[in-house]
Amino acid sequence: MKLLDITYVALLAAFMGALGFVPPIMLSFTPVPITLQTLGVLLAGGILGAKRGFLSMMIFLLLVAAGAPLLSGGRGGFAVFLGPSAGYLISWPITALCLGYLISRFSKLRFGRILFINLTVGILMMYIIGIPVQAFILHIKLTNAIITSLVYIPGDVLKATLASYLVYRLAKSPAIKRNLHKENSPIDEPLRAKTEA
Repeated sequence: MKLLDITYVALLAAFMGALGFVPPIMLSFTPVPITLQTLGVLLAGGILGAKRGFLSMMIFLLLVAAGAPLLSGGRGGFAVFLGPSAGYLISWPITALCLGYLISRFSKLRFGRILFINLTVGILMMYIIGIPVQAFILHIKLTNAIITSLVYIPGDVLKATLASYLVYRLAKSPAIKRNLHKENSPIDEPLRAKTEA
């Protein structure tokens, strides 16, 4: 991996940490808070691509596991991976990987296509992994965990929409095209196709 790639990975991990300083919205009926860090996951896959997006999320989670209070609300330490949010945290690198790969497959980038992938793969992937783990840790029925998680959908749709717009706009930037859209292997290349005007 080149120095520039490492720089982008580190910057995205740092951005995730910055999002953690935004206070979470705590809900009385679930221990899993509403945070802005979902936005960072979607941006990691969309802007950095599969490999670099995955690495940025892994580095971020390793820092959290080491005790850095980078999660929303100042949480950190290995204990967070044993709590109700564990499944969502585990899903972040996987989600970034899948998003980066799928978005890079488009021959032409359109906002609607990015949004579709962010909603059907990005948000859904986090739910598919996060909700069963939450149910297991809290010792509740899966159906109850699913019903409780419905409260997150409006906010996640907004975050997916914002992330999609940012990815679409950034992908048209000459600097992003020059540094991130080089023709290499599909798994390594985010947004390698030309974007539509």
